Amino acid sequence: MQKLYPFLITILIVAVSSRLQAQFVKTPVTFGETTVFPSKILEEERRVNIYVPPSYMDGAGKKYPVVYILDGGVEEDFFHLTSLLRFSAQAWVDRFPEAIVVGIENVNRRRDFTFVVPNLDFLEEEGFPKTSFVAHGQSAKYIQFLGEELKPFIEGTYRTEDRSVVIGESLAGLLATEILLKKPTLFTDYIIISPSLWWGGRSLLSEAHVLLNKNLKKEVNVYIGAPSKDEDTKMFNEVEQLHGIVEKSSKIHTVFDYLPQETHATVIHQAVYNALLFLKPLPTVSRP
Repeated sequence: MQKLYPFLITILIVAVSSRLQAQFVKTPVTFGETTVFPSKILEEERRVNIYVPPSYMDGAGKKYPVVYILDGGVEEDFFHLTSLLRFSAQAWVDRFPEAIVVGIENVNRRRDFTFVVPNLDFLEEEGFPKTSFVAHGQSAKYIQFLGEELKPFIEGTYRTEDRSVVIGESLAGLLATEILLKKPTLFTDYIIISPSLWWGGRSLLSEAHVLLNKNLKKEVNVYIGAPSKDEDTKMFNEVEQLHGIVEKSSKIHTVFDYLPQETHATVIHQAVYNALLFLKPLPTVSRP
């Protein structure tokens, strides 16, 4: 009889487990949708992840700002930044308005986020072998894709307002900087974090003042964030120099945010949270 005890106990556990499983219904957590976007400009398909806030489905005709995440893949920054935006829009938080979020999944960010350069000699100075950037210099096509294909698609499909925000960090920060300097009206708000301004021997930084004077025709908001200078003093100085150029423009409302506790790898989440505070500051509380 004693030999039967383990067998009977096993049967009992299986029976209880099966009954418990039958009592629970599992449903997937829905967090937006993915569209496969065929781009004629890029000559390839792009996966685009799109989140709409809960109130969008109320059908009240409300329009929403759009936040574009350049590193917007599921395995990149789409989930954690969208969650941050959703949290910030909660009524009891009220740090940023409800927004549609568009995350563009990368195919080759080194190719798409860098502009044309005459040679790659500068790479070795930055610690990269030339073979690490075999494909590069297609940012002009990517910016064209954003302005002529993706944004018109989003604005024609969803209820959007005029306000649009772009978020870019590292090479994506380089691209966001290039857009600000060359096509500044493409977005109303720029969140630029630890941008790779070393690309092209810092040529974009050298041209920044002239490009802004030439292309900036209306006001924009620009947040620029930088991680600890102890990690990379040269990159910090480049970012600080960019802000020094940007803040001289009367058409740019800007802030420079130094985050000494963050590294290049960790800075994006805290920087975006800080940027949302800058883009929608807390109301002024009058003292009694």
